[in-house]
Amino acid sequence: MRDKGSGSITFEHSKGTECKEAKYHRRCIGRWRGVIAMGYDETGKRRPPRKVSGSTRKQVSDKLDALRAELTKGIRTVAGYTVEQCISDYLEQALPGRAAKTVSTYREALSPLGPLIGGKRLADLNSDHVRAALVAVGRTRSTRFVQICHQQLVRAIRHAESRDRVGRNVAALVKATPGSGPGRPSKSFTVAQARALITAARETRWYAYILLCMMTGIRTEEARALTWDNVDLEEPSVAVYHSVRSHGDVKTPKSRRKLVIPQAAADALERQREQQEKDRIEAGPRWKETGLVFTSKVGTALDASHVRRSFKDVTEAAGLGRDWTPRELRHTFVSVLSASGMPIEQVALLAGHSVTSTTETVYRRQITEAAMPGAEILGEVLRPFRRVRKAQAPGGMT
Repeated sequence: MRDKGSGSITFEHSKGTECKEAKYHRRCIGRWRGVIAMGYDETGKRRPPRKVSGSTRKQVSDKLDALRAELTKGIRTVAGYTVEQCISDYLEQALPGRAAKTVSTYREALSPLGPLIGGKRLADLNSDHVRAALVAVGRTRSTRFVQICHQQLVRAIRHAESRDRVGRNVAALVKATPGSGPGRPSKSFTVAQARALITAARETRWYAYILLCMMTGIRTEEARALTWDNVDLEEPSVAVYHSVRSHGDVKTPKSRRKLVIPQAAADALERQREQQEKDRIEAGPRWKETGLVFTSKVGTALDASHVRRSFKDVTEAAGLGRDWTPRELRHTFVSVLSASGMPIEQVALLAGHSVTSTTETVYRRQITEAAMPGAEILGEVLRPFRRVRKAQAPGGMT
């Protein structure tokens, strides 16, 4: 006998079968059913009751108790609310101000879950369902993809929790499983490769961009947003206060920094200013004044895909192939400074990382000993920062 308000439980026999044990139905063919009232809505109208079922009376009793606990906490889950609806609401309602590319990435990461668990009611979703879905996704996707998929599912259900659509986030109880491959790991240029890259870039429009990113470690999104107002060529330094992110700010508070730059980078920036003046004259009325350091031939901001494509052209001209991305200039910066003996805390400060673990596990790459002797080109990176460590504030910032 259940308490008042805790719902009722009945046994439903399968059609055409006889009742073998009317009191307990342990040997009967059928299924236990439960129903519980869900109270009234804000208008005073009675909400539809919730129905549950199970193979044993205890299963149904536990489900009804869980529903009653939700009612006590003020949570009223929607019976027909599916995982697919949960994900859709999250993408449409919980990502205000996010860049279109970010939303597209999250949508793509969540898309494989539709055929796997999208049709399940969110209230019935359990950790086994989530784990099996992530394993299935990982059979054809990289580990990183599975991690993003899991992360966004957790956030989607958390959004549903905030709207009282579900009482527990089962996805948060599951650990993301490895994918079918590690994806494309970032890498670092060796000194010999860096020498070849800079030599190939010297006669291109990308010389200053490549040299600055490699010698300061600024993110490519920060380099694309760099303005001449934030460049000082007298006492060579660059102030990193902006990025091309949708909000215009840098990635983290510690990313706002002013960096002393090597003279080689300053000379390249002076050359960049001269080139930009030539572009301005040639473009005439088509020129768009943006104040940016790195622009197209008509002064407009650079697109990320344009930078990636042009960077691959330079790496190919250097004999390094096209399997490189601009962000690996930043990895090279971190790896060389770390290999030079600079404390990881100071490297993290220069790179604008909030925590040293990011510097150590994500950015730092081992540079082989065979590539280290005679590091004339990257020695230009190390020498200025060695002077800075003695003469300037910690981290080479002003």
